[in-house]
Amino acid sequence: MRIKKDDMVIVITGKDKGKTGKVLKAMPKENRVIVEGVNIQTKHQKQTRTEAAEIKHVEGPIHVSNVMYYDDKANEAVKIGYEFRDGQKIRVNRKTREILD
Repeated sequence: MRIKKDDMVIVITGKDKGKTGKVLKAMPKENRVIVEGVNIQTKHQKQTRTEAAEIKHVEGPIHVSNVMYYDDKANEAVKIGYEFRDGQKIRVNRKTREILD
């Protein structure tokens, strides 16, 4: 999975198409990511002895194929590739060959 936590991504398909946000959590085993402000779901919290009942709005996971890395400098979505430099595998922007990490 090429998308990691704290990456800026743009949603390319679905009801939130065009929205950008930071990846809050990456789940590589399920091929899903949770993006800030995208796929908002309503959760009902039951009342407990210490807390009152409430309705929470939380971000749900979306499939990683529905997002692309968002390059702030170029203001567009770009593909991510891998290169070996100095014996290290690093992520690079495929268009400009710029190092991402």
